[in-house]
Amino acid sequence: VGTYYSAPAPDQPPYVNVGSMIKNDDVLCIIEAMKLMNEIKSEISGRIVEMLVENGTPVEFDQPLFRVALS
Repeated sequence: VGTYYSAPAPDQPPYVNVGSMIKNDDVLCIIEAMKLMNEIKSEISGRIVEMLVENGTPVEFDQPLFRVALS
């Protein structure tokens, strides 16, 4: 359980957008839990086709964050 952040800071661009190509180990977002900022890294390669969460919203364990088309 934590808060989803799409960018490293409010004045920075998001890590990924719809259409972004990603590869294994790319940082996709940050989840803040108990004041700790945890970088969430990709475990697959592909293209982001849908973002399922909005910036600053609470997320839960095992909740999908992105829909990815595999490459």
